Amino acid sequence: MRVIVIGGGITGLSAAYRLFELSSIQNHKIEIILLEKQNRIGGTIRTEHIDGFLIENGPDSFITTKPWALNLCRRIGLESELIQTNTRNRNTFVVLQGKLQPIPEGFFVLAPTRFIPFLKSPLFSWKGKLRILMELFIPGKPKEDETLASFTIRRFGREALERVVQPLVGSIYMADPENISLRATLPHLLEMERKHRSLIKAMRKEQGRGKQNQSGARYSLFVALLNGMQTLPERLASLLPKDTIKLNHSVESITRENGLWIITTHQGNRFFADGLIVTTPAYVTASLLKGLDPDLSKDLSEIPYNSSVVVNLAYRREDISHPLNGFGFVVPATEKRNIVACSFSSIKFQGRAPKENILLRCFLGGSMQPKACEWDDSKIIETTHRELSELLHIKNKPLIMCVYRHIDSMPLYGVGHTELINRIKERVKTHRGLALAGSAYEGVGMPDCIHSGELAAESIASGLLS
Repeated sequence: MRVIVIGGGITGLSAAYRLFELSSIQNHKIEIILLEKQNRIGGTIRTEHIDGFLIENGPDSFITTKPWALNLCRRIGLESELIQTNTRNRNTFVVLQGKLQPIPEGFFVLAPTRFIPFLKSPLFSWKGKLRILMELFIPGKPKEDETLASFTIRRFGREALERVVQPLVGSIYMADPENISLRATLPHLLEMERKHRSLIKAMRKEQGRGKQNQSGARYSLFVALLNGMQTLPERLASLLPKDTIKLNHSVESITRENGLWIITTHQGNRFFADGLIVTTPAYVTASLLKGLDPDLSKDLSEIPYNSSVVVNLAYRREDISHPLNGFGFVVPATEKRNIVACSFSSIKFQGRAPKENILLRCFLGGSMQPKACEWDDSKIIETTHRELSELLHIKNKPLIMCVYRHIDSMPLYGVGHTELINRIKERVKTHRGLALAGSAYEGVGMPDCIHSGELAAESIASGLLS
């Protein structure tokens, strides 16, 4: 049996490797072909080593509360190369009136679980603090779906939205909370409201349970790979059978004849397969499947995407006056700056910069600043350096400057996204041997993409071997 995987990002590689595992476990020969249009694998994961600096142009870590990335690293022998965040100064700052203010200790996403640090924090006005604490007494009126902005204002007020929720969520999804579905992105908050009425009460209970179970915890919330995140796709590729991966193969069309999938590339190659896993962005998948299933293509094309810019700048430590006593900062839209967020990369993880140097990783673009992706590199660097200098009191020019654009790479989960994905799933079921996977559907993080790819592989293998 042959299965073709389209797309050589982390989703496609995870799908291909899971097929390889299942082939070995079940003792059924499955030939795997992975087609990637670029001349490299990894998709948005891209690590560079420059003059002793480790530059991440894509994701720099993954979350451990979702187990799939961690489990994959264990299975492929990368667990010993995982590194945790610095145990000190695990603060996150928010820019307020041009100054970096720490998010109060015990403040999770949008609710305080510790009242004294919250009440002492200069991040909120007294009126804003009172409004947030009123959440304890607001009746629960959960809706099937609403925007994250609507939910936050309803329960915590506008100041909580503008000063914390919008910049935090904006830095994760590169999107405006006014356009983000609560149900599709943070469904546990909806469930908390249904079960406990008050999110503050629910989060305080969760924190208490977490403390009771901390004795066995091994990893911090985020982990990275010692030599960069590109280690993961490279290891996956090295474990697949020889000639599995075919680079520079851009798929032109997908058809089906006599029970077989026929994949034609722009290079003129034709591949026949019993099973097909498509891991390209939803708009690309929509184009490929238009001739096969117009309704499925239409649904896929309704998933919007955002673009972003990652800017890595390195400085001498002595040139930065700010103590850098945290992992980074986020910038509310009300501050009217171009930087969306900044990670203190070499503070957050070891081995990212030579001694006496600092590596900063900034983000621009998204739905709040779509024009930033159209600027040339010099304007992006000049703007980023100027704003960093104002916020961190930097007195000299950067040592290293790297700009990388991720065009139409971040899917936006709008209100109704869950229903849209359910329709897509039902349409896919009508095509034997077809599976779709990737960040467009049920999670944008690396663990979500890995899980999506593995589920697709298991679905295809189960269907073919049944």
